[in-house]
This record gives sequence, structure tokens and C-alpha cells, in this order.
Amino acid sequence: MGQYFTNDANLKSCIKKLDCFLLGQKMTFYTDNGVFSKDGVDFGSRLLLETICDEELGDNVLDVGCGYGVLGLTLNKRKKCKVIMCDVNRRALHLASRNSKENDCVSVEIVESDCYSNIDGKFSSIVTNPPIRAGKKIVYEILTGAKKYLVDNGRLYFVVRKEQGAKSIISDMGKLYNVEVLERKKGFFIIKCTF
Repeated sequence: MGQYFTNDANLKSCIKKLDCFLLGQKMTFYTDNGVFSKDGVDFGSRLLLETICDEELGDNVLDVGCGYGVLGLTLNKRKKCKVIMCDVNRRALHLASRNSKENDCVSVEIVESDCYSNIDGKFSSIVTNPPIRAGKKIVYEILTGAKKYLVDNGRLYFVVRKEQGAKSIISDMGKLYNVEVLERKKGFFIIKCTF
């Protein structure tokens, strides 16, 4: 089975349609083998969305490691903000594009990018459910690299599980950012970083 943070052209496709309610709105997502959480929206992403839905995200949001588009597309629909979504996984990006059309999203741009390699500009907020299985180096590249892509008073929001090193990540991010734990539930931490 291919990993969701790689491109495996030989991985057999098996597209599935998911209908769900996120932030009080019906969303439809097409998923496939080789993408994160292909069988349904994961608890961490749901909790992140529920926790930040009333936060002031600003008018342009970057979703790093967007997968098939759960975070970015839901926030675009709910907050009416411009969203750029990026991922290294081409299959996920294809699905995100399809899901953007399926959900009648506007002001969405989808970019193939290894972390921030193809990202330009600065954002009022960056959101991510970082690819923990890709390893600490990649996760930290996403989290620490966000600072360069945030406007003054910009915000980074992410989710991490206790057993995936939440406490050490929070401690390490505290050296770069002002860190606030917005929510803790079932071992998941929702983190807000500002500087």
C-alpha cells in the first residue's frame, strides 16, 4: 500500500464518494487509495475544523498537506476566504480539484508542492493536519516553515495526537511562536501558533 505522502503511479485506483456534514454544511469528497483517511474524514481534521471555525482566519488561507481537500474546502465554504491548497501527492491533488468543483467552491487554488517549495506570498492563516508518518523532519519543516509564509499577526493552526509527540512538538514550537492549546480531546491537541 502506498503512503499518502508519496506518489505511487502503480497503486490501483478505487475511488469512493463520501458525503458528510462539516461545520453544519453538507460536503462531498471523492477519495482513493493512496490518500490520507480515504474511508472518511478523520477525527483530528474534524476537531481542527470545529475548533477554528469561529477563529478569525483572515481572507487568505494556506492548507499545507491538503490531501483530498477536507480542511481547505470546508473553510472556503464556511469562511468565504481564498484558499490555496498544496500537497506532494498528485492523486490527492487531483481529488482536491474534483472535490472543489463538487462542492461549488470559489477562490480555491491547488498547487503541487513539497512543503512550501512551490508556494509564494504570505497568508493570514496556515492550517495543517501534518503528515506524521512522513517523519519528524517533514512535520517540522511544515510547522517551523510556516513563519516565513505568514503575514504579521498571522496564525498557524494544526492538530497532533498526544502519542505522536504532541508535548514535545508544543515545546519545540514554543521556541519560535506564541503557542496556545485551543482544544484537547481524545488525545488530540489543536494548536494555534502566532508570533
